[in-house]
Amino acid sequence: MSSIELIAVVEGKTEKTFIDEVLAPVLCGRGIYMRATILKKPGQSGGDVKFARVQKDIGNHLKQRDNTYVTLLVDFYGIDSKWPNLDAARAKRTPHDKANCFTEDLLGRISESFPDRDPANRFIPYVAMHEFEAMLFSDPEILANAIGVDKSAVTEILEECDGPEDINDSSTTAPSKRLHGLSTTFKKTTTGIDIAKKIGVDAIRQACPLFDQWLGRIEAL
Repeated sequence: MSSIELIAVVEGKTEKTFIDEVLAPVLCGRGIYMRATILKKPGQSGGDVKFARVQKDIGNHLKQRDNTYVTLLVDFYGIDSKWPNLDAARAKRTPHDKANCFTEDLLGRISESFPDRDPANRFIPYVAMHEFEAMLFSDPEILANAIGVDKSAVTEILEECDGPEDINDSSTTAPSKRLHGLSTTFKKTTTGIDIAKKIGVDAIRQACPLFDQWLGRIEAL
């Protein structure tokens, strides 16, 4: 079995740690070697993700070597308001439709920008609905125990929203806002990663169809 090198362009330290410590070890066993790199621009890292930053970094990685693949992991909640086609994506009814509208448009724009780099086959866009923190709701018991609350506090949120990826992206009810409402000690980069490790990739895939769809495309490489 030949090995695959996959570069993940991510928006911040938490996403990089999630890939390096949670996803990469799982994919390594399948011959896919994934490494993460944070979006680069002086003075900017994480949140307010601008299209120009993403376009430049993806293009640079596609140009480096013809036999590498590139993916993207950003939060829908943190996308810059001026991102092309964002309004159309936000107008869609379901998280699935929002994500697909966003990623299909992005793939088209990257393909137009770097036509000689074969982005249609080498670039796999992904946007977490609506934040990385949503994945932590994949196992209510593990999450509740980790942040010291009753399991019912977590299940009530899931019942209200129909699933982790359906937890919305308003300034008061986004996944991160819900978690901070449940626990004042929650830290995304430490507590969040520990919870993700305890839940495990398989359980996250079962609870988060869009996340599962993304990993399925990666595995198909």
